[in-house]
Amino acid sequence: MSTFISFCAGVFLLYWPYGWCWYRKEDPDEYGLRWEFRAKDFMQTLAVSAFILLALTVVAMNWPWEALPRKRGLWTVLNMGASGLAAAIIEETFFRGWLQPVLERHFHPFAAIVITNLVFAPIHLIVAPYWISLCTFFPGLIMGWLKYRYKNLFPPALFHFIGNIWSIWFFPMPVNF
Repeated sequence: MSTFISFCAGVFLLYWPYGWCWYRKEDPDEYGLRWEFRAKDFMQTLAVSAFILLALTVVAMNWPWEALPRKRGLWTVLNMGASGLAAAIIEETFFRGWLQPVLERHFHPFAAIVITNLVFAPIHLIVAPYWISLCTFFPGLIMGWLKYRYKNLFPPALFHFIGNIWSIWFFPMPVNF
């Protein structure tokens, strides 16, 4: 995808939720569009991240179609890490900060988490057109649960960012559609 289109998509996903609230004269806090650091939440999110990513690392290390972990240069890692941070902030603002709460107004919270991720996962096919990209559905469930549990975007964004860093070395991309 071109840089300009990526930039425009990012701007839309980041600012749409706040524009929605402004237009409807609603408080962004009603949607959970709140970024709050709490040490306890931070530590619990790190523990969840370690548990989930340890399991995924075992799967990735035994992935049959690609040698993992990858070797990456410092500048590649820094660029990908910065992109991963931006993606975590942008995507969590839109999907967990706006879409999930909108759906929670009409569905049970866990149904809203699943529906949100039915939209979230296919979006990743734009950047990485591999069938395995649809597996982002499963970490998305964890991010949705973190948002629901903590009523705050910091924990799911932290998990998302850590997952993006992990994927620099371990996310398999075997076959195009």
